[in-house]
Amino acid sequence: MKLGQEIPKAEGKLGVLIPGLGAVGTTFIAGVELVRRGFGAPVGALTQMGTIRLGKRTEKRSPLIKDFVPIAELDDLVFAGWDIFEDDCCKAAMKAGVLKPQDIEPVRDFLESIKPMTAVFDRDYVRNLDGPNVKRGKTKAELAQWLMDDIENFRVESGVSRMVMIWCASTEVFQAKGEVHSDLERFEAGLKDNNPSIFPSMIYAYAALKSGVPFANGAPNLCAEIPALLQLAEEMGVPVAGKDFKTGQTLMKTIIAPGLKARMLGLRGWFSTNILGNRDGEVLDDPMSFKTKEESKLSVLEQILQPELYPELYEDFYHKVRINYYPPRGDNKEGWDNLDIFG
Repeated sequence: MKLGQEIPKAEGKLGVLIPGLGAVGTTFIAGVELVRRGFGAPVGALTQMGTIRLGKRTEKRSPLIKDFVPIAELDDLVFAGWDIFEDDCCKAAMKAGVLKPQDIEPVRDFLESIKPMTAVFDRDYVRNLDGPNVKRGKTKAELAQWLMDDIENFRVESGVSRMVMIWCASTEVFQAKGEVHSDLERFEAGLKDNNPSIFPSMIYAYAALKSGVPFANGAPNLCAEIPALLQLAEEMGVPVAGKDFKTGQTLMKTIIAPGLKARMLGLRGWFSTNILGNRDGEVLDDPMSFKTKEESKLSVLEQILQPELYPELYEDFYHKVRINYYPPRGDNKEGWDNLDIFG
């Protein structure tokens, strides 16, 4: 694609493949269907309500992004996914409790029609969860092939012309990049050897990319950004994206931190605490899964504030995060932030 060349509008149905049909995945699916049936507005959907400014501010030309960029229509989306629990999307959404019953009822039939495929899962990487709907293979290479088979079967049965995969499953334990992640040859050998540094999310990303399917990571754990999978993405001509959905406290950090920097205000410390009682809270009750989240929240601040460029303002700020599993709160996560600033 050359600069300035017009991008043709994609044709046909777009398959959306979701590892993890829990609170996030089912809310997304239900929300799309509610909008499609005219029961709600797409509040929070950048592609549907966001605008893009053209020309000078005085020209006041701000068309909707969806009218300016040839993206898929909501009516084009077809959903499928994997989960370690056997509940269809309606049961999963009811258990998650994000949506009220009156939100679910108008699309109950649609949600009940989406049942999870057996998932690739290992409790070594998400220690506080377990479920029966899991693939059992001798090697991680075999599991990856089964995922590729799932992807192809979905393509044929649904008639979609293209697909994307969005990781909506739980945060995996903390992992640093290792030798097996360094290139594709080592990674594929690691799949055959059941290398413990290859996580389930990486297996999903590998299967997607090998199938020519773009992959987006909605969790903060190490996944598709490793050199091996970036190499595969480049070879296949398929994009990868994402590092956490950033819809809660991390979102607030990305809103407030740029304001501090814009005013050249210094930061001595940022303390954050959360209580939540959903499945995500249960997962993050494990110290190693929590460490993944903690590192991602710190990296957000470091990327925005750039302490290496402004040492007198941000070099020594102290960052502390606490996430507490509190079942009565359910999915109504509550957070507090304390900032010590100077200037």
